[in-house]
Amino acid sequence: MFAWLSFISETVIIGTGGAVRLTGSGLGCTEWPLCTPESLVPIVEVQGIHGIIEFGNRLMTGVVGIIALAVVLLVLHLFSGKRGLFIALRFAAGGIVAAGIAYAIASPFPIPAFPVASAVLLLAVIAAAIYSARTTPARRDLVVLAWLTLIGVVAQALVGGITVLTGLNPFIVGFHYTSSLLLVCVTAAFLVRLYAVPGPRERSVPAWFAAATHVTGVALAATILFGVLTTGSGPHSGDAEVLRQGFDATVLAHVHSWPGYILAGLVLFLAIAAWVLRLEPRRWVLALMLLIVVQVGVGIWQAREGLPPILVGTHMVLAALSAAAYTVVVLHLKRPRVDSH
Repeated sequence: MFAWLSFISETVIIGTGGAVRLTGSGLGCTEWPLCTPESLVPIVEVQGIHGIIEFGNRLMTGVVGIIALAVVLLVLHLFSGKRGLFIALRFAAGGIVAAGIAYAIASPFPIPAFPVASAVLLLAVIAAAIYSARTTPARRDLVVLAWLTLIGVVAQALVGGITVLTGLNPFIVGFHYTSSLLLVCVTAAFLVRLYAVPGPRERSVPAWFAAATHVTGVALAATILFGVLTTGSGPHSGDAEVLRQGFDATVLAHVHSWPGYILAGLVLFLAIAAWVLRLEPRRWVLALMLLIVVQVGVGIWQAREGLPPILVGTHMVLAALSAAAYTVVVLHLKRPRVDSH
């Protein structure tokens, strides 16, 4: 259940993060981790709805983090026993203490103390993940994926703070979104591996189909990259006072569509081939094709309507779901190896 909640929450936070940006609430909370220099929560009379939207997204980050932590603890309890769980908790306690010390040391200096403390905590989480991956006797795939999700959530909180402190730098905002999308893919991979038979695996599709699938992944990555750059150069900067600089959004919108159409063609080819040959990932390829078709339709619609926020937000969430579906397709290119003896 928690694995599904993790996937759902990682998808939802892309929607809430998009809402922050598309409603111009990116600086609804002017500080981080506090909302204002004097308050943890927004002051409605001063910040209005923008403060509420931005703070709501911060609360969603906490929810995502708690769920990711629960998944890690459950996986460790199942596959590492009480000893592995206890060691992870020791790492957590040590990381919190180290972060507190780093905060105290950085506070007297003219540098943001909380980001320094967050970075120290992130290092502690990474150290715990490495130790767990090396010492877990079984299902290291699930252990690694669970830890990657938690590491990603902690890192995302840090990046989110840097986004605010840098006044919504478009490149950091784009990195923030792309990282969230990757976390959706990681949680999708966890779900696939959770239900898969453990052990060695072998390819379940022809070599040319596997190669075509990986080429499709390149087209998908290019489409998402140019989509992020297009949005970063467009009108939805996250705040009315933040102006976009650099790339021409109109030109980028056309460039973004080129790999998008190539992607649609490749996915259509994979879907036809998978169903004709009755290959293992055919249902997921069909799901990916449907997502891409809807995504192309929404992209054309939003361009013709002048980029209304609701369509841009839908486009962002669909991109994450498309990447997750592609991840599932790739993981179904192999099956458990059948022992011939």
